[in-house]
This record gives sequence, structure tokens and C-alpha cells, in this order.
Amino acid sequence: MKIFEISVHPILKSFILKKIYQYSIAAFLSIFFSSQPIFSQLTKAPAYPLITHDPYFSIWSFSDKLNETDTRHWTGKKQPLIGMIRVDGNIYNFLGIPQYPERTILPTGENRPYECKYTETSPGMDWMKTDFDDKKWKKGKAPFGTKEASPATEWSSKDIWVRRVFDLNDPLVDQVLLQLRHDDDAEVYINGEKAFECSSCYNGSYENFPLPDAIKSKLKKEKNVLAMHCMNRQGGAYIDAGLAILPPPIGLSPAVQNAVLITATQTSYAFTCGEVGLELNFLSPLLANDLDLFSRPVTYIGFKIKSLDGQSHHVQLFFGASAMIAADNGNQTVSAGNVKNNYGLSILKTGTLSQKILQKKGDDVRIDWGYLYLASAADKSVSLNAVDYKTGLDQFLNESSSAASKQLEPNDAKQVLLEATYDLQASSNPVEKRLMIAYDDINSIQYFNKNLQAWWKKDGMSMEQLLNKSAFDYPVIKAKCNAFDKQLYADATTAGGDVYAKLCVAAYRQSLAAHKLVRGANNEILFPQKENFSNGSIWTVDVTYPSAPLTLIYNPDLTMGMMNGIFDYSESGKWKKPFPAHDLGTYPIANGQTYGEDMPVEEAGNMIILAAAVTKAVGKPDYAKLHWKALSTWVDFLVKDGIDPANQLCTDDFAGHLARNANLSIKAIVGIGAYAQMAEALGEYATAAKYKQMAQGFALKWAQMADAGDHYSLTFDNKNSWSQKYNLVWDKLLGLQLFPQAVYDKEIKYYLTKQNAFGLPLDSRKTYTKSDWILWTSTLASNQQDFEALIDPVYKFVTETPTRVPLSDWHETMDGKKVGFQARSVVGGYFIKMLEWKWKNRNGKK
Repeated sequence: MKIFEISVHPILKSFILKKIYQYSIAAFLSIFFSSQPIFSQLTKAPAYPLITHDPYFSIWSFSDKLNETDTRHWTGKKQPLIGMIRVDGNIYNFLGIPQYPERTILPTGENRPYECKYTETSPGMDWMKTDFDDKKWKKGKAPFGTKEASPATEWSSKDIWVRRVFDLNDPLVDQVLLQLRHDDDAEVYINGEKAFECSSCYNGSYENFPLPDAIKSKLKKEKNVLAMHCMNRQGGAYIDAGLAILPPPIGLSPAVQNAVLITATQTSYAFTCGEVGLELNFLSPLLANDLDLFSRPVTYIGFKIKSLDGQSHHVQLFFGASAMIAADNGNQTVSAGNVKNNYGLSILKTGTLSQKILQKKGDDVRIDWGYLYLASAADKSVSLNAVDYKTGLDQFLNESSSAASKQLEPNDAKQVLLEATYDLQASSNPVEKRLMIAYDDINSIQYFNKNLQAWWKKDGMSMEQLLNKSAFDYPVIKAKCNAFDKQLYADATTAGGDVYAKLCVAAYRQSLAAHKLVRGANNEILFPQKENFSNGSIWTVDVTYPSAPLTLIYNPDLTMGMMNGIFDYSESGKWKKPFPAHDLGTYPIANGQTYGEDMPVEEAGNMIILAAAVTKAVGKPDYAKLHWKALSTWVDFLVKDGIDPANQLCTDDFAGHLARNANLSIKAIVGIGAYAQMAEALGEYATAAKYKQMAQGFALKWAQMADAGDHYSLTFDNKNSWSQKYNLVWDKLLGLQLFPQAVYDKEIKYYLTKQNAFGLPLDSRKTYTKSDWILWTSTLASNQQDFEALIDPVYKFVTETPTRVPLSDWHETMDGKKVGFQARSVVGGYFIKMLEWKWKNRNGKK
């Protein structure tokens, strides 16, 4: 029975309903923000960390909106995660780009070598034409390349020309892709028409290049010719190509992204999907002070839905993870299916058939051994299935029932999807669900010819057991991560201010996830990093050096794990030079240095300074004592060769060789002083006095040699030059007092006159910079105003760079574009100011 009824004009009614809806969204966002672990967060980054554990299990969003681009491995290669939600029959995508996978119409030779014709002698002008006579060419199988690339046919000359005749049975309605890997220069023709050309370049893996319609129109059913020429300028060589069809995107409405928040261990998103609000949380529990938890390769993906209008809404939620996460490229063959277990979990698993464990090394490569897992605790509302990619999408889009989990027939990785579908009811009370995504790499690295496993396996735990424990531990882990995120931000704010805290948040997961925590043969901690996009080395000393401040704060055992391999190499007698090696190999193979040139003063200074930093961090000299013989050899090298360095590389090797490098000289002097400090802690007082006196004398000499009036020079012989003296920071943090305050003040005053929009250049030679070194340089400042003046342009770079990749530490200060490097561990150096604050605070100083 109606008690009363009020008549409302339709326009007014529409206005009222709109206001109620806006209020509901505002209330939803208020709840979202209040549920986050800290009161101020990072909301903008060059790329957003989603799943971050190690150099192989590292997936990011390269756009501000999670549903604008495919998710990618840090290298930039697609590793798709898909998220869709159906609300009252309307479908919205909130994660990645739901799209049918490309379909091969002409396979590359990587997994299925094919027969073709080739020559290594210049064939003349018309070699690419369909009617060219290639009868005198050799027969062989592609791919072609140098031995280390594992080709079907070895090629070691400078040039190679290849011709492949093929038929096509598929109608070419959609976009046609050229799938190409080349090292180095390449030109590719299809039926005589140039489809690709690249000079002075190469790629390390297969890439897709769309064919123009004009070339696509030349393709026919029979006797097509794919012709390739490749020139090897230096190093390795490779050439191979194929064709694929890319279907058009699925036309879905994007969910409206209202917010994104980044904390040290979590990335969270808020969406509106029609009348329903959706929160999405990625939690990678990288708590460095808890190694057992830190080592777990398990990320939690949390979903929370809530009605925005107070009404009940039927919701179906779809999450998918491509098998490409377990392959170097989408053409590799994988198996997939469910995993039986005794824990009541729903578990899916996928991995390559070949399982060539630790057989692939290099920079721009992804893991293609081990297994990817998707799991959920027992829950009647969710169904987990390993499916053909297209089938999985079609079933959700068309509301057809999912096939029961089963072992799929082997297929290309790009064609396989691990998916979870929830059937839910949204109301005013939030509904929360959670998945776990994990990776078991079986063996993580090879260490002096022994294969080693990840730390989490030290007690013999299986992945099924780990997933069960991770599911059970989630409430405690979530609380720990919330508390840690809040404390990190508060500490960083106290140490350097709000902008500085945001920089630390941006760096935290990236730095740690560029490493792998491994158990040594004697249960020792090994924590090698991969030198991401700067040649792929493992255990690079001059990458450990800038990375160390983060681990010195949160767990010095990890800092020692970054140094142990280098000590082992020297102390075993395998490395015989009087200074440390540059690296231990190419990730993940750590059998000895592979970098082509030594960095004698650089690495000797780095290892000694880091040993002193560990000594200070733990409050005792045990680690220095354990390696005292090696440290003593290296310090004597610095005394002999470090004060006025000969022409050599330093950590900034991209800038070239440099003689009489004043900043490198500082490293040697501080290294000698740091050695004296450790000797004193060990009770070797005569040794301490000897080297301290040397360091003090060298510092006085340095000030005279580098003095250029209002600043100190880049090199001792060029007073018209300048450079960041970032190595001075350890004189300050270790309390060595080798250099007077006047040296610090003069340099900071000069630097403030040299800044550009996106930061202080590295030195007077170029306008590019290294952001980790700016943070070190800024810590030399004696007041907060100068410190902020130096770091503010770095924050501008982080939030405004046009280069959308995981944080680059090498960028141009004029326009904020990346010059090189990305996703490297060296951004752990951003924590240097917090390290200074922690050590001062520990000693009762403010």
C-alpha cells in the first residue's frame, strides 16, 4: 500500500539520481583510500609494478590506466594478464587488453626449423625477387646464427642471404605481422617488396612488425618468397622470420579507473564498472627482513566488489594469465592443466615442453623453464581452468559454461591461458576474493658450475606446499605489508621529506626484484642481481655498489649476499688479479667474468667501501675479518694505482674511458679510509693508523689537484670540467672526515647552478644523468633546502617522463627521456638519505 507519493519532474529526477550516483562513487573512493596502508602515496610512475619477484618473474603495466595496454615483462615483451567483469550483463575490461592471440601462418624456425636456400657470397641486385635463380645457393635449415645462439645452421661470416618459398592457405582478412629476429642489420622482402629494414641495430628476440597493406596484397596462395639479408657487424649473429595474423581487438567498454596507488609492496586500483565498484590489489610481499617470506615467488591478486547504488547486482569476474609468462616468446610449445593436491586448493600449472633449465642466458630474454601457477583456496564461487586462449575469452564473452580443468594438448604459449572465473553478487557489503600467482624456476642460477635453487626451497618445500602455506598466511602477510609500507613512508619522510619518500616507494620493489635470493651449497645467502638492459651480467660489483643502501637499511645479510660471490671468486684462486672482478658471468650463469674489460679502481673501491658499510650496519667487523686477506690485497692496489687513476672505465662506463678521474680518485681515497676504519674495529691499530694517515694525506692532495676555483673538476688536468662527486657520500656516512665540509659546500653550491628541468647532469661532457647518483650527490647537502632542490627534478622525471618503462636510472635532463637502462636494481641507491638518517638516529643524533 502506498502511504504517499511525490511527483518529480523527469529532469529533476535525473539530476537527483546522478548526484546520488556521484555520491556513491565518492563514498567508494573514500573507502578505497582509507583502506590503504599509508596516508600519502605515490600515484604516478613511468610503469606500475604488478608482479615483482626476480628478473624473470616481473610483470608491469606500462600505462597510467591498467586497461589501456597489455601487461609486460620488464623487458617490454608482452606477458598478458587479462581482467574482465560482467555487471548485470554488461562487460567491462579492467586489466590489460582482451584480444584473441595472433595466429601463425608461416612459422619461424625457432621451434620448427625449416628448409630454405642461403648464400654467404653477394648474390647481386635481384636476389630478393620471386623469379631469381637460386639453384647455386646452398640448402640449409633456419634459423641461422653463431654457435652461442643455438641456431639450426651455424653462420659465422659477415653477411648471409636467405630465400624461403612458401604457400598460404589462410584468407588474409586481418592484420599480417612479420615475426623477425635479427642480429645485426637486416632487410626483409616479401615477393620482391621491402617489408623491413634496419641499419646499425639488432634485437635479442622475435618481434612483430605489421605489414603495410601494399605488401599484404602481394601475398598469394602459392610460391611466395620471403627473402632476408643480414649483416653481422660484431659479436653474435642471428636471422629468422615468419608470418602471423593478428585479429582485431575485442570491442569492450573499459572500466573507469578512478585511482591508482603505489606503496612499497603493493599496487592498488579502484574502478567503477556500471553500478559496481571494483578494487584490485597486487601484493608482492618483498619484506627484506624476513628472508623466508621475501623469497616466496607468490603474488596475491585481490578483488573487492561493492554495489554503488545500494542495489543487488549479479557479477561475473574473469582473470586470465597467459602461458607466455612461462616462455621466452609466444611460439614456444607449452603444456598446461590442473594440479592435484591434498590441500583443498584449486591449482593450475603451465610451462614449456622442452624445459631446458638454465640453458638460456643474456639480457633481453625471459625464462623458458620452470612452471607458472595460478591458485585459489577452496571457494565454490570460483572455477579455475587451463584453456585455449580464444576458447577462454569466448566462454566468458558469450556466457557459455567453462570446460572442466584438464591437461591441454601442447600448444604455442600465446594460445594458452590459465583463467579463473567468479560468479558473485554485489551488494552494499563488500565481497572480497583472492588469487595467488606463482613461479617455480626449479633451478635459479648456475654458480661456478653448480646449479642452485631459490632460498624458499631450502627445507624441501614443494610449490603445492608453498601455495597452501601462502593461502593460510595471507591475513598475517597483508598486515605485515601494510605496516611495513606505512613505516617505510614515514621513515623516508622524516629522513628527506614527502617527495623523497615517494622516490623511495618508486624504487623499492624494482630494486629488490632485479635480484634472486639463492641458497648456496653451504646454506649461505647469495643475492645476485641481473644487470637489466645494460648487458645482462650477473653479480656486477658496480651495480651492487649503488644498489646497497636499501639492503643496508632493511637487511645487511642481503648486502653480504650481493658481495659473497665476488669474494668467492677471488679467494678460490679462480680470479687472480689484485682487484675484484667486474662480474661473475651473464645471468643466470655465474661461472666467471664475461665483461670484456676490467674496472680496477672502481671495483676495488666498491668492495672495500661496502665491507665497511656492512661493518657499520651490523655493528661488528666479523664480515671484514672473514675476507681480510682479499680486502688487504685490494687496498694496496688502491694505494698504488687509485689516487691519480690511469685511463680506465668506471661504473659510468657508457660515458667512455677517462684518465685522472677526480670522482674515481675519491672512491680510492674513501676506500683506503674505510679499510683503516675496519682495521681499527678489528683491533689492528697500527694498520689502522697507517692507512688512515695515507687517506688523510691523499684527501689533502686531491683538493689541490682537483681545485677549479668555484668547484672541483671532472679530471685533474681539465679545470674547465666538472662532475658529480657522488663517491664523497661514503666519507660522510661512514664518518671518515677525510674531506672538509668546505669541499662539500663548494660542490653543492656549484651543482645548483648546473641543473636542468629533469635533473643535474652527470658531468660536463653530456646533458644526461644518472638518477641514483643525483640522490647520492643530494645527500652531500648540509641543509634540507639544497637537498630538495636537487631531488625535485628527479621526482619530475619519475612522474613526467615520456618513456613508459620500469624506472630508468639513465635519462636526459633536458626532456626527461630514457637514454638507456631500465628496471635495474641501482635505484636502491635512492635510499642513501634514509640510510644516513638511520645511522645518525641509531647513534642518538637527529
